[in-house]
Amino acid sequence: MSDVEVEPAIAAELFGDRIDVARSFTEALVCEGEERGLIGPLELPRLWTRHILNSVIAAPLFHGSVADIGSGAGLPGVVLAIARPDVQWTLIEPMERRVTWLNEQVSSLGLSNVEVLRARAEDVRRPEGFDVVTARAVSALRTLIPLTAPLVRDGGELTLLKGLNAGNEIDAAQKQIKKFRLADVRVEVLGEDVLTETTRVVRARVR
Repeated sequence: MSDVEVEPAIAAELFGDRIDVARSFTEALVCEGEERGLIGPLELPRLWTRHILNSVIAAPLFHGSVADIGSGAGLPGVVLAIARPDVQWTLIEPMERRVTWLNEQVSSLGLSNVEVLRARAEDVRRPEGFDVVTARAVSALRTLIPLTAPLVRDGGELTLLKGLNAGNEIDAAQKQIKKFRLADVRVEVLGEDVLTETTRVVRARVR
């Protein structure tokens, strides 16, 4: 397809020896993503830059057990699971067709470190909690915090991939930040010297 973005050179550096797996996933999105309603037609010319690299640049921030809320097409969950096979990932997604896609990708890519869970975040019960909970392009922070913070173990982290308005979202979510006892809430900008489009991450500790 002529309108598909060429893989940027930095991709191989960010994925290391996992680049071939990342290429397979990206190719699957190119071939089936639009047809299956996972990505819009305007995303193909910027698939690597806007989605794959935007997700993988955050890979060093994760450890232990991680839940990705609203995994959708697998952004960031599948991308991060490819880059970090040493981390255990639970991809939480309520829509059946997206869950089917995620399970297909986990199987075809050989991602033994991934569990796909069909559920709404608010219905998930994990008494031990997750070390880290993440989400990307799900909802505003004031809505997202009540969905994600209860899933984090005491002392664990929220690491939420957000857009340019991340700082404003923090300001608008002060009530939820206080209610769910979040500490050290901040925006970190990733990839400033590496990517053409940086990634903003809202990080916080759950007390």
